[in-house]
Amino acid sequence: MDKVKLKALTFDDVLLLPRFSDFIPSEASTETKLTKKISLKIPLISAAMDTVTESRMAISLAEAGGIGIIHKNNEISEQANQVRAVKKYESGVVRDPITIESSKSISELQQLTTELKISGMPVVDDGQLKGIVTSRDFRYADNMEDPVSSIMTPFDKLVTVKEGTSQDSVKKMMYENRIEKILVIDDKNALSGLVTMKDIEKSAEHPDATKDSSGRLMVGAALGTGSDTLDRAKALHEVGVDVFVIDSAHGHSKNVLDTIKLVREHFPDVEIIGGNVATPEGA
Repeated sequence: MDKVKLKALTFDDVLLLPRFSDFIPSEASTETKLTKKISLKIPLISAAMDTVTESRMAISLAEAGGIGIIHKNNEISEQANQVRAVKKYESGVVRDPITIESSKSISELQQLTTELKISGMPVVDDGQLKGIVTSRDFRYADNMEDPVSSIMTPFDKLVTVKEGTSQDSVKKMMYENRIEKILVIDDKNALSGLVTMKDIEKSAEHPDATKDSSGRLMVGAALGTGSDTLDRAKALHEVGVDVFVIDSAHGHSKNVLDTIKLVREHFPDVEIIGGNVATPEGA
C-alpha cells in the first residue's frame, strides 16, 4: 500500500516570481486604509467570531498595526466589556479611568478588579479624588467587608502629575518613587486620568500600533440586524468603539443597508463597515 496518496508541495517547491524593484524591504510600506478615517500599518483584520476575536486577540492585532472586530455572540454588556478592555489596555493616559467609592467593601473591590482584569483603581467620592487602591493593598485583607477607605493610599500621600506632563517626566517620577501608577489631575486637583508603567513600556514596544487620537488602541465590534442593534450600538459607543461592522455574509441586502442607515443616523461619529460585499453593485 502506497504511503503517499497525493502529491504535496513544500515551501521550497514554490517560488513567487521576482521582478525588478528600486527599493529595499525596509523602505516598503504595508499601510492601508480600512475606512476613510482609519489607517492600518498592516492590512490584517480578525474575524468577528467567538472562536477568533475577543479582547486578547484585538489587543494583539492593534499592537501589531492591524485591528480586531469583537464578536456579538454574547450579551450586550459582555461585548461592551470586551471593547472596554481593549480601549483601556494601552493609552498613555487612561481617560475616565474606572474608579470605586471609598465606602464600598473590599470584597466588592476585589470582584470588580477580577472581572475587569485590572490590578487597582483610583478612589473617588462625588467626583473628588480620595486616594488609590491596588491589589497589593487588599491581597491580605483580614476582613473583606471593611471599606476601601481602610486600605487605600489617601490623597495627601499620592504621587500625582498635572495635565500635560511629559511621558519622560512621568517615567522618572515612577522610578524615583518606586510606583507603577500615577494619577493625572487637573488645575482643581480633580482626577482626569491615570498613567501606568505598563502603558509607557508597551507604547515603546509597539510603535506601529493602531491608535486613536487619544493614544488608545483601536477596536471594532460586530452588530447584527436584529431588534437589539441600537441598544448594542449604544453600549459599544459609550465604551469607545472605533468602527461598527454589520456582521453579514451578504452585505448587499435590504436589512444590512437599512441597518447602516439606522446606525449612521444615531452614531455619526463612528465608522461603519457593511458586511461582505462581492460585487460592484453592492459597493
